[in-house]
Amino acid sequence: MNNSAGSPAPGDEPLDDGHRLLLKRLGVDIDAGTLRLALTHRSYAYEHGGIPTNERLEFLGDSILGYSVTEALYRDNPDLPEGELAKRRSAVVSTRALAVIGRGLGIGEFIYLGQGEQLTKGRNKSSILADTMEALIGATYLANGIEVARALVMRLVGPLLADADMLGAGTDWKTNIQEVSAARRLGTIVYDVTGTGPDHDRSFEARLVIGGTHYGTGTGPSKKEAERAAAAEGWLALSRSGTDDGAPSPGAGGA
Repeated sequence: MNNSAGSPAPGDEPLDDGHRLLLKRLGVDIDAGTLRLALTHRSYAYEHGGIPTNERLEFLGDSILGYSVTEALYRDNPDLPEGELAKRRSAVVSTRALAVIGRGLGIGEFIYLGQGEQLTKGRNKSSILADTMEALIGATYLANGIEVARALVMRLVGPLLADADMLGAGTDWKTNIQEVSAARRLGTIVYDVTGTGPDHDRSFEARLVIGGTHYGTGTGPSKKEAERAAAAEGWLALSRSGTDDGAPSPGAGGA
């Protein structure tokens, strides 16, 4: 599903195949109107007569995310001091962490964006992906209640809660991938990098392939940053899988 700026504004139409695929990846049921609202970025709303945006749902989802993560950290780490709990919570609910999750689910293709955001690769912007993830959590709460919303949060961030310090600014994602790959005997690690755009505005995309299996895709202004982003997404896919063969979970790593 690839929404262009010329598409009709989100309304009361029934769910299409793309929306159903997204809900399957999330593992929840959300009615068509609420789901479309959660996917409506302000740039799209502005170009379509000022229709409602996902910002109120984002506000709601942010609160549910924070509460769910805080409760889980407090319950599961009885010996950790307040400062360490706060550090882990900050890492898990950060824009960076939510963007990694969003890329793993492939939500960028479902977001309603204005023409300007589409031209500037808004579907892969960390801020837009993170905000949309929070809006989807808020939509899940409205459609299903707090317990279903909390369960969604735990499915999404569970692997990060298990090792939250891996999301720190100094994390060496590529080294972490090497360690996990070696431990699981997954095979040779390859970063397939391509560059696009003029020299003054170059953008790179890296695909992480291990043993012939695609685990993650990352973008950045340099090859190094793109590879690092791909490694981060790949680590999340491997963490979610929890299997000996390291196969990524459905939807993880993108297409």
